[in-house]
Amino acid sequence: MHIVFFGDQHLASLGGAQVSMRLQKQYLERAGHTVTAVAPRMHGTGRPSDHDYVDLPSVPITGDREYSMSWPGRRTDRFLGRALASRPPVDLVHVQADFWGAFIGHRFAHRHGIPVVHTMHNRVDVGMAAVTPLHRQVLAVLNLWRRRTMRGIGTPVTGRDGWAFLRGIAQESSAVTAPSGHFARRLEQHEVFPRVDVVWNGIDDDLRTEVLAAVPEGRAPGRPRFVWLGRMSPEKRLLPFLEAVVESRVDAEIEVIGGGGQLRAAQRIARGHSGIRFAGRLPYAETLARMAATDAVVQTSIGFETQGMTPFEAATLGTPTVVSDPDIAAELRGGLWSVPDASVAALADTLNRAASDIRSGTAPIPDREVAAAFRQSSRTAAMIEIYERVLAADDTLSR
Repeated sequence: MHIVFFGDQHLASLGGAQVSMRLQKQYLERAGHTVTAVAPRMHGTGRPSDHDYVDLPSVPITGDREYSMSWPGRRTDRFLGRALASRPPVDLVHVQADFWGAFIGHRFAHRHGIPVVHTMHNRVDVGMAAVTPLHRQVLAVLNLWRRRTMRGIGTPVTGRDGWAFLRGIAQESSAVTAPSGHFARRLEQHEVFPRVDVVWNGIDDDLRTEVLAAVPEGRAPGRPRFVWLGRMSPEKRLLPFLEAVVESRVDAEIEVIGGGGQLRAAQRIARGHSGIRFAGRLPYAETLARMAATDAVVQTSIGFETQGMTPFEAATLGTPTVVSDPDIAAELRGGLWSVPDASVAALADTLNRAASDIRSGTAPIPDREVAAAFRQSSRTAAMIEIYERVLAADDTLSR
């Protein structure tokens, strides 16, 4: 098959969706398929010039130039058509975007009559509410933009909220997938798509083996070590985590991995607490190594994550997690300390409880079935089954 991925951001940029798409591409190619990734051109460092990428004309949208935007419309359509003209015929479009990448991908598939699998990565309503007090107005504008840009694609979808937006961009999809059971249920309940397939994001099998081989047998006794990692933005709740660390006075080493707009605020909270260290942004392999070597990973976002890759990566590496989101806790099925509510006090108490369990050697052990199911090889096999189902149904309809 020749599968074309569409993303909101370049696969070389930071983000869980981008990590997942890079791994999917790698493992699909191992299975003998061709994958072309279409996304906005990066303006920062580290963008590949590989033939497997179509870098769309774009403008940077963040101060660090990490993220970009491509404007969906006829000019982009023509650019994309020329870029794909010299490549093998496209069998299937896989949209893994929620904004301009989704519009561009569905426009391309509609023009050429190609079936679409759409993976939903984003709780648009929660994400917008976390970053702006004007989220209702922003969602109304996004829905207007969607209706104009995707005019003629599927059945018109009215509405001004996040679920209307997701229903609108799912139009003409042959299948919709979600990276967690809890997000899939919400998509179905809000009538985004009748039946949503659950396909977790995965971890690189080979890299997992390398990382675990480098971790010494047994963890040496000493101060418990916690790692928080992610984008430093409000929905990830880094600041409440650091406030909980200070309030709890937990006797532990705290490492924060990542970057973002809340770095200075985070450093102010941590000032004077000798146990907190900011590691900055690290390569994926190094991040996994830190997760495997620590005593516990901390995941603090609530209601935002459509999967929350971090606790699953930790489970696959044998590391338990402090989890704030009850949906993620339920899907992990063990190997965690669950924070009872969203308060700083509850998180502080849970950190002290986790530190005590670690010191006494009674820390919970991640579920083995979850750890095995999170490997990318199994996730790619599951996605290929969906591709084949979609193509078979499309072939039947075209006869």
